[in-house]
Amino acid sequence: MAATASNDSANNGPVGGERKKKSDQDVPPPLPAPLAVPVADSHTHLDMQSGTVEDALAKAASVGVTTVIQVGCDLAGSRWAAETAAAHEPVWATVALHPNEAPRIVLGDPDGWSRQGAREPGGTAALDAALQEIDRLAALPQVRGVGETGLDYFRTGPEGMAAQEYSFRRHIDIAKRQGKALVIHDRDAHDDVLRVLAEEGAPERVVFHCYSGDAAMAKVCAEAGYYMSFAGNVTFKNAQHLRDALAVAPLDLILVETDAPFLTPAPYRGRPNAPYLIPVTLRAMAGVKDIAEDALATAVAANTARAFGY
Repeated sequence: MAATASNDSANNGPVGGERKKKSDQDVPPPLPAPLAVPVADSHTHLDMQSGTVEDALAKAASVGVTTVIQVGCDLAGSRWAAETAAAHEPVWATVALHPNEAPRIVLGDPDGWSRQGAREPGGTAALDAALQEIDRLAALPQVRGVGETGLDYFRTGPEGMAAQEYSFRRHIDIAKRQGKALVIHDRDAHDDVLRVLAEEGAPERVVFHCYSGDAAMAKVCAEAGYYMSFAGNVTFKNAQHLRDALAVAPLDLILVETDAPFLTPAPYRGRPNAPYLIPVTLRAMAGVKDIAEDALATAVAANTARAFGY
């Protein structure tokens, strides 16, 4: 469901010299060489990937990805995340209404673009009811984060911004009251995301999932103590701003993620992503940071555990 994951498949398609034959696009990339130091995928969507959860976890573990954070984007997905985390030891959950989900609840979704199909407008009352359920789920012990929440000005136009910001502020409150990490989705909305965090008072632990800002914003996040999680798009040819941000991000605030099934790292861009491809992105990140692969893996493993409190 590309519409509910950040920097979705619109940014994951083949471009330029990385263009694939159409017949190759559904073929999973090969297993990378295993990491010597186990790490976590800090943000994935197992419910949007093919195959079973058990198979996905086994493939990930075989290359040193021993923990995954399963992220909720709507009520159904958040319930599934909590249930899956309860059933599988390597999985922790986060729960939330994605920034693009909040306007659908309030204004309706006549085209049925989301997984729930066509919906009638529910107004603020429906959004409040959904947020109450997120609050309930956030209290569960296997749920370690509230997110992905935030602002997305790419998919949602001006008519949905009020619902997005209201929902974002409510999620910040839930994260603080429940003592959980806040997982931020920020697409084309950097200044407003930082503004709302400052106005509401950020939770103790904030993770910018699929970090999309530049080096200057990375310095602002670092000063605030916000974690920055980098996805496969840090390997894209047109993403020098992400590599510049990674270069200045403090080692103790860096995470790695897939956002699978989206944002598959080069050289497999455009093919299905999954947690087992974390080593590809991590090795590229180590090159940008000019540090040893094992040193980066050790840092991001500790950072992810600290960020999500496991």
